[in-house]
Amino acid sequence: MQAFIEYVTKRLVNHPDEVRVEVEDRAGVQAYRLTLGPGDAGKIIGRRGTTIQAIRSLVQVGAQKKGIRCTLDLADE
Repeated sequence: MQAFIEYVTKRLVNHPDEVRVEVEDRAGVQAYRLTLGPGDAGKIIGRRGTTIQAIRSLVQVGAQKKGIRCTLDLADE
């Protein structure tokens, strides 16, 4: 999942070298934390949050096929 998140987000932002994805285990749920470069959060969030919701949906479906639960959060820096 981490590689997929990096792949998708690096192609949407202006500063792909600053994209970082960290994984944390929270009570059996894999929590992915996405850190972006300056000004790139808007591109990932999208209009009315549609882009981030689509990415979250794809990540959750992929995780479900592997039998795990996960979340995707944006780091607020």
